[in-house]
Amino acid sequence: MNSKSTVEIITEWDIVVARQLGRNEAKIIGFGTVEQARITTAISELARNIYLYASAGEIVIERIEENEKYGIRITAIDKGPGIDNVRKVMEDGYSTSGGLGAGLPGVKRLMDGMEIQTTVGKGTIIKIEKWI
Repeated sequence: MNSKSTVEIITEWDIVVARQLGRNEAKIIGFGTVEQARITTAISELARNIYLYASAGEIVIERIEENEKYGIRITAIDKGPGIDNVRKVMEDGYSTSGGLGAGLPGVKRLMDGMEIQTTVGKGTIIKIEKWI
């Protein structure tokens, strides 16, 4: 079942490509339309963060299987400025761009698992998973 695809995020159009790829993979895995929308929304947020804060990076989308369960893992990788206060970024309402502040906390709520690895000045890796 393992399938892995990567989309480089350099332009806003790349965000659209990552969303479409994520929706297609979620559909192939067997997620319903509501879950496909949640996955697509999470991908959009992660890709947009790469575009806005790191200028470039990549979204890796892969099908996963564990103990006869199927799911999807999305990994957002950048070599941007990193996150200096992960706890603060995960607070609802916190925004560095003047937005609503629903970003990463919203992504966490949409998915079943989330892991953030970040080093200031070197970049960030965020892994999220959704299971059927």
